[in-house]
Amino acid sequence: MRFIDTHSHLYDEAFHLEEDAAIARAVEAGVTKMILPDIDSQTRDAMFTLAGRHPGTAFPCLGLHPTSIDAGWEKELSLLEGYLSKEIYAIGEIGMDCYWSKDFIKEQQDALRIQLEFADKLNLPVIIHSRESTELIINVLKDCRHLRTRGVFHAYSGSLETFAEISRLGDWYIGIGGVLTYKKAGIAETVKSIPLDRILLETDSPYLTPVPFRGKRNESGYIPHIAAKLAELKGKEIAEIAETTTQNAEKLFGI
Repeated sequence: MRFIDTHSHLYDEAFHLEEDAAIARAVEAGVTKMILPDIDSQTRDAMFTLAGRHPGTAFPCLGLHPTSIDAGWEKELSLLEGYLSKEIYAIGEIGMDCYWSKDFIKEQQDALRIQLEFADKLNLPVIIHSRESTELIINVLKDCRHLRTRGVFHAYSGSLETFAEISRLGDWYIGIGGVLTYKKAGIAETVKSIPLDRILLETDSPYLTPVPFRGKRNESGYIPHIAAKLAELKGKEIAEIAETTTQNAEKLFGI
């Protein structure tokens, strides 16, 4: 079986000097490809350096994370232009986050809109970060109906009704990760009704580690544990989960 981790920060400081070993463990576990979402200028070079060491396995993206948006956001956003000569596979991780701070909500909306336009211009999918901000993001998507909007809502935790609403506003997948394995996880019930051809697997490593490794650093190699839980909830064989979610990821990211 082959798996793809569609959201992994393997270049994070948590993997310092262990990035290559973590990738090797993932490949051994059947996770043959990993999407690396961008955060900001502080870690961007590390991400591209890691991807350069693992061509065909690690696929870098480009974007400004909402928690990195502050009073100097326009200058930070302009730095993206310096990386357009590199091969990228999505614009992301972009979106909105009202959990950590509500100080720059308008700026987050503006940055999201600009980056959605950027993705449309480059004909690339987007990776959406949405934390306590779904309604605000939906409002931006409504304003951007004229764009070819497609991508994934990372770490999806919304309802079936919300999925239906965003599906009317673009070609969207949902990213399902370690939270699915937690007791009383709301997404566990929701995911039963979402078509498998709209689901991507992800870890968000080093965060959101699945059971039975919860409390430890997350890694891309733990994707099979998430897939096994998804198979259980959907009453399907894990081989079908692996095949379909891998095809979904290859189609969306062109990998």
